[in-house]
Formats: sequence, C-alpha cells, structure tokens
Amino acid sequence: MVKVEKEQTIACTPEAFLGFVLDVERYIEVDDKIGAISWVRRDGNLTEFKFQPRLPGLPLPEPKAIAQMRLTPGESIDIRLAPLPLNKFNHRMAEFGARFSCEPVEGGIRATRMISFRFNPLTRWMLDPVLRRTLPTSVERELRLSKAILERGETG
Repeated sequence: MVKVEKEQTIACTPEAFLGFVLDVERYIEVDDKIGAISWVRRDGNLTEFKFQPRLPGLPLPEPKAIAQMRLTPGESIDIRLAPLPLNKFNHRMAEFGARFSCEPVEGGIRATRMISFRFNPLTRWMLDPVLRRTLPTSVERELRLSKAILERGETG
C-alpha cells in the first residue's frame, strides 16, 4: 500500500479551501494527477467527475475513471472511485482513497491531504516503489500551489 499524508497552513476559510477542491475543473491547475476532464456532475454534497488519471512517475496510459467526492461542509471531502459496475478495470488494478480535511487554526486553516493506493498483487511490485518515490512530491506541490492561489484570492 502507498499512502501519503501532508499538511499545509493556508490563510483562508474552510469553505474557500473545500470549495476550491470541489471545483475540479479549476483544481487541475494544482493537481498533476488529474488529466483531461470529460464531465462533472454535482448533486448536493456529492460531486462526480470523469477524468484521465495521471500517476506521477508512471508514463503508462491509464483508463479513464469516474471519481466521487463527498463533502462534509466545513470539514472535509472524501474521494473514491465510483462503485461497480463503473470503473471495472480501475477497481481490478487498485483500491483508491483520498481525503481533504481542514481544521481552523490561528490565521486560517490547517489543510490535510491524504491519498492512498492498494494495488493488486500482480502490479504492486512495479507500481508501489514508483509511487512511494513520486507521490509525496506531487502532494506537497498540490498543497503549495493551492496555498498560493487561495492566499492571493484567485479562486474564481
């Protein structure tokens, strides 16, 4: 299993941070793991989107995926692959989970980003070492760029 969790203090509100993440068409500016987006659908606290995954350090073509983001207002966003029968190939390759959470602190929030992959035994030997090396840098970059955008007030 590959799991990365990073924190960043950002001078913004929880609503601004979580709103930025939920605006996936804008969020791709900071997340190099999301390629082209085919569509986005929002229904209350659930956002689904179809996209081209790009795992850092892996130049392999990856099948499109449908992700679900569930908002807990003012607190967090939990992300997973949409359940079967969608994402059949992706579910065979790996279990995926991600979370954005925020906690008020002096001058803003402490934003926490977690992402994890549990690959099937046939591919784990190849994919785990690459992502252990590349994923932490990708997540740190994502939070650093999010901080810069949010603190400049450029959230759309």
